[in-house]
Order: sequence, then C-alpha cells, then structure tokens
Amino acid sequence: MRIGVDESSASPRMNQYEKGKHTPDIGTLKALADELSVPLSYFFCEDDISAELAVNLNKLSLSDKQKVLEITARLIDESKKG
Repeated sequence: MRIGVDESSASPRMNQYEKGKHTPDIGTLKALADELSVPLSYFFCEDDISAELAVNLNKLSLSDKQKVLEITARLIDESKKG
C-alpha cells in the first residue's frame, strides 16, 4: 500500500508476484525498490551474493564505486592471465 497499490488488492497482487503468476511492471519494481531501499537492479540478480553486492554498491559514493570498478577489472584481468 505504501507504493500506491490499492489496499484491497495489495496482498493478492504481491502474492501473485511472489509466486511468479504475474510480473510487476518497471514502475512498480522501481517503487518497490525505493520502498525497500534497494537498487532496481536488485530484482534482476540471479543469486544472493549478486543481490547483496548490488545493495552494497548502491550505498557507496561515486568515487568509491569507481574504486570497486577498478578493483574488479584488475581481478578479472589477473584471472584471465592464469
């Protein structure tokens, strides 16, 4: 209801989303993300670690995000080398 869903349909609607019977539109997902204080990308993560990374990255400043990007790029380069 806090994201603007009518009180009479809020519970059944969320239940259908959770069971995969219906998929929320992007506007609803964005409202849910904002309400839950998670980034929109959280809903598209394929595993728990990726979801946690998305949440943690969202909390960082732009300069800290840049540092994480550089670290991960370096790690990928190192793993390619052997």
